[in-house]
Amino acid sequence: MIRLFDTATGEVRPLRQRREGEVSMYVCGPTVYGPPHLGHGRFALVFDVLRRYLMWCGTEVVYVSNITDVDDKIIDRAAREGTSPEEVARHWEDVWWGAMDRIGVLRPTADPHATAYIDDMVTLVGDLIERGAAYVLADGIYFDTSSVADYGLLARQDLESLQAGARVDVDDTKRSPTDFALWKLAKVGEPAWDSPWGPGRPGWHTECVVMSLDLLGPGFDLHGGGQDLAFPHHENERAQAVAGGETFAGHWMHNGFVEVAGEKMAKSLGNFTDLADLCDRHDPRAFRLLVLRSHYRSPVEVSDTSAADASRALERLDAFARRVGEITGAATVPDPATLDSFRALMDDDLDTPGVMDLVFTSVRRVNAMLDDGDRDAAAPLAAAVLEVCGAMGLDVHAAADGDVPAVMADLARRRDEARAARDFALADSLRDQIQAQGWVVEDTATGTAIRRS
Repeated sequence: MIRLFDTATGEVRPLRQRREGEVSMYVCGPTVYGPPHLGHGRFALVFDVLRRYLMWCGTEVVYVSNITDVDDKIIDRAAREGTSPEEVARHWEDVWWGAMDRIGVLRPTADPHATAYIDDMVTLVGDLIERGAAYVLADGIYFDTSSVADYGLLARQDLESLQAGARVDVDDTKRSPTDFALWKLAKVGEPAWDSPWGPGRPGWHTECVVMSLDLLGPGFDLHGGGQDLAFPHHENERAQAVAGGETFAGHWMHNGFVEVAGEKMAKSLGNFTDLADLCDRHDPRAFRLLVLRSHYRSPVEVSDTSAADASRALERLDAFARRVGEITGAATVPDPATLDSFRALMDDDLDTPGVMDLVFTSVRRVNAMLDDGDRDAAAPLAAAVLEVCGAMGLDVHAAADGDVPAVMADLARRRDEARAARDFALADSLRDQIQAQGWVVEDTATGTAIRRS
């Protein structure tokens, strides 16, 4: 059984399944108001790897990840751009899914949108008021954190400590600085929905409670997201469920930050890298490999240097796949000992750095066997390496040298589009990216042609 660190208990413990053979997961998705950065990409990849591994083990995974399509940031961007919040959300959601496709993240089983659950959120808020866990102020409805005895569980602090450390506004009328908005009454010109307390919109912390319980049911197995969501977002979700008499997530899993020069990457800090930009400059698979090389709870630093190093490692894996293509096939049984080692590493709190060490050590062993002419011994180990890479979502290109990988073909296509639009600066940049990956770029009558250098 897989064991994962549980933020609620502060220890690595078995991931207990509500139903045998099935894992129900809810992972907080994006607020669609701008391009995804590497921090978003990391959480998507971490939980994609967990999902893929569970599926490889034969487990059915019900994976829900939401889209926040109503939010202050969406409203603000729409006002700046002179468009509607709906258009902003729709555009950036398309960008999100495009980025997820580029880094190979599987689509969720369900991707609920906040705006589709407004009525259910209104019902939840009304229930919390009736239970004495929420109260009405001039600008909306607020949750009373003192109504939950263990509030602060995911922050590993008690309510008194959290209240002492919270910032208090001079004009704050909340009962406690830790209380949070469940329903915000609308200002003039803002999108709004009807409620018993007046037109408004839900607070951010309310949507995931309603959607996760609706789609996964009480006591679902795992709730996840980035480390920055543990408190207050996930704690506030949990508090509403507890106050409403519901059994919520059985396990809480959070991944570490992406860092730049030792500092957390975030839009608010202005040091974020657009995920699409990284994929344009490097093989998109390189980001997955960087994430796999770091333990999911540890910070990972992503730079052009580290991405280039990962790209070179991928070239070695691609070359390995080409070399072993003739000795592996559907009839080749992967080496059981290697797969057992893989399972043991993954079951021990998702030790993907150990898995990557296993992969590259095995690659060297296979190459040595083939150099010695021992194809029979090499085949099962080679098949195991390819099996493990597939289970991690690490796509290994076994194409011949003359074939063009999809990522390179995509760069060539985009270069042709840039030249047609007379954006020669972009066309030159794309040419440089192709050449940096070891390809020769040629202009032909039918467009950009590329071949191995």
